[in-house]
Amino acid sequence: MDGSDNAQAVTAAFAAPAAATGTITRAQTLLFAGSVGIIITNIFAPQTLVGLIGPSLGAAASEAGLVSMAALLGYAAGLFFLVPLADLVENRVLVLRMLCAAVLAAAVASVAPSAASLLLVLFVLGAASSCIQVLVPVAASMAPPGQDGRVIGDVMSGLMIGILLSRPLASLVADAFGWRAFYGIVAATLALLALLLGFTMPNRRPLAHASYAGLIASLLELLRQEPVLRRRALTAALVMAGFSVFWTAVALRLAAPPFDLSQKGIALFALVGAGGAAVTPLFGRAGDRGWTRPATIVCHLALIAALGLAAFAGAAETGGAWLPLVLMGAAAVLLDIGVVGDQTLGRRAVNLLQPKARGRINGLFVGIFFIGGAIGSLLAGIAWAWGGWNAVCAVGAVFGVMALVVDWVG
Repeated sequence: MDGSDNAQAVTAAFAAPAAATGTITRAQTLLFAGSVGIIITNIFAPQTLVGLIGPSLGAAASEAGLVSMAALLGYAAGLFFLVPLADLVENRVLVLRMLCAAVLAAAVASVAPSAASLLLVLFVLGAASSCIQVLVPVAASMAPPGQDGRVIGDVMSGLMIGILLSRPLASLVADAFGWRAFYGIVAATLALLALLLGFTMPNRRPLAHASYAGLIASLLELLRQEPVLRRRALTAALVMAGFSVFWTAVALRLAAPPFDLSQKGIALFALVGAGGAAVTPLFGRAGDRGWTRPATIVCHLALIAALGLAAFAGAAETGGAWLPLVLMGAAAVLLDIGVVGDQTLGRRAVNLLQPKARGRINGLFVGIFFIGGAIGSLLAGIAWAWGGWNAVCAVGAVFGVMALVVDWVG
């Protein structure tokens, strides 16, 4: 048996279902949805806090994007190297240990004395937050026969709500109490969540037996086998990079003239911009009707158009701020439409591949596009320091053009 056959054997071994006790109730579904919604705030909240965190720790303007990048990169690392442990370790124990690590990391972040120490603990916090992708399969395993899709949809709705609210909530807390208070509140909330899940979450023991190295090898084999997964993950990463470039730097732009927004104003802006997520069902239906390719191209064109509009809105330096602010809000909505549409179509496409390996395929897809988000966050700070808002928008638009190139080659 060669290396490829060996990896495929491991993939088959890990396709075995895991045992879970009990049937999920409505209250448990809400608990799982609330849990993933709370945990995901750790990943996206830093995007609106960079304008406060950087100066308070003496970080240069070019380093501001590292704050957002650390959590995103940590989450991607957790998806690749921690979530696979769900096929080796009893899931309740794994989730509680990861939550305890997240509590400790958030507590340290609230008192971090330097930028370097903060980046390290935010990376750990992001990695520990990947326990989301352990909770979702546990919830699905508790669903009655034929209702696992409904349960997953309900739980993932909590994830989407958490993403939408993370930036405005972080801005509001930071405006009232400072950014350190936000991470103190995160630590306390995660500690309570760990206690609650410790008492209510059922055991889920994996039935497959293989080594950790074999499981990681099976991930690489899946990526090698599936060209659709590679292409959709690449475009998702490029689009997520453009998304992160915008959202990491927009708080810096909105705090400057002519906008002069406070953290509270930036929070409201983030809430308005999140309205683009409402189109998710439309792109799902477009995929069901066989319109995946044209709909994907529309998403990437929307991303480019949004960044062009954002550059135009951000060019204003004096005079009334209302029209530029409205245009910037429209750009944010259009940007979110492009990103959500691409990811919705991408998730649909990869979920049609190898149903027995759906969990690991989804983990690869999500992990790769979060790497794109981390790269975008890093480049946002560099672009801002080098050429201001116009450079930020140009870098984001380049990612959109690259996604279009992938569409054309594909």
